[in-house]
Amino acid sequence: MPRVRYVLVQDSTRVRDARVAAEEAAAEAGLDERRTADAALVATELATNLLKHAQAGEMIVDIVDPPVPGEGRPGRAVQITALDHGPGIADVDGALRDGFSTTRSLGAGLGTCRRLADDFGLHSALGRGTVAVARLGPAVGESSAGAPGVRVGGVNVPFAGADFSGDAWAWVRSGDRLTLMLADGLGHGSEAARASTAAVDELRHWARLPPAECLPKLHTALAGTRGAAVAVAQLDTWAGRLRFAGIGNVTARLREGGRWRTLLSRPGIVGVHRPGTVREDEVAWTPESLLILHTDGLPSRWTPPPDTGLPSADPAVTAAVAVRDAGSSARPVRDDTAVAVLAPAPPDRP
Repeated sequence: MPRVRYVLVQDSTRVRDARVAAEEAAAEAGLDERRTADAALVATELATNLLKHAQAGEMIVDIVDPPVPGEGRPGRAVQITALDHGPGIADVDGALRDGFSTTRSLGAGLGTCRRLADDFGLHSALGRGTVAVARLGPAVGESSAGAPGVRVGGVNVPFAGADFSGDAWAWVRSGDRLTLMLADGLGHGSEAARASTAAVDELRHWARLPPAECLPKLHTALAGTRGAAVAVAQLDTWAGRLRFAGIGNVTARLREGGRWRTLLSRPGIVGVHRPGTVREDEVAWTPESLLILHTDGLPSRWTPPPDTGLPSADPAVTAAVAVRDAGSSARPVRDDTAVAVLAPAPPDRP
């Protein structure tokens, strides 16, 4: 089961914890010594920035699939996410220049983080806070041959800083079809993680099937576990059609033009109690579409704001902004929280 490393940065001692988390994740992902050092520096700088500019914040260090789908099992990367509810950054372009600093620091700055990372995204809004996401890995980037014009990303936050999250997301590409899944293992901790990890492993065998046919395969694979709520979305990039089916309380929201549409799941628990029939929605996918899957760590009535994912944000940044804006110290999260996003690639990308 992959470990999710969560660091609540409230004082300078936690900066070291963020660096160690990045080094451990880099070792788990098989990064070499140079890339491990780069990951450690990025984590250190992002944690330091949380203290300097927001007084506190959260760091999530995870191992993820790259945002641009390639054929077969993708190479994996270390993803370092920093989010806060601070004052925001007034001069984002300036903050991204190498050496920019408003206070004494390592002298690295966000610009160096962007240079060292294979992918780096930043979102900041005055009065709402800042999100930064960096990915580093041996096979990461957005130059995959034949990339299908979409990107995938997500953020996974374990409940109460646990070593494992009971939530898991994954995608698999096969030709023109891209299948995205989000699973929420029942409960918390390692046993919930075992259920959601089993769903991820099984998805790689059956992703060629439509979502309504894939879910029964996952149900069989999760027998003997606690079970999980599972949502599966499959995009046919050639036909421009999106299929969706889900069992349990994973929520799917699709942007259609200027409105958000909720795609409905059936009641049940994959691996424990599966409904006799599974509803499958099929809808159009356009260059303006955006799909967000999220577990119940986000409030059930949460609706994405109109500017979500714009302009052409990294999908992991979109996911992290959703986590940041849906929670606060006044509304503590009471469950693992995962958000996975399927988004069109920017026009200037392959």
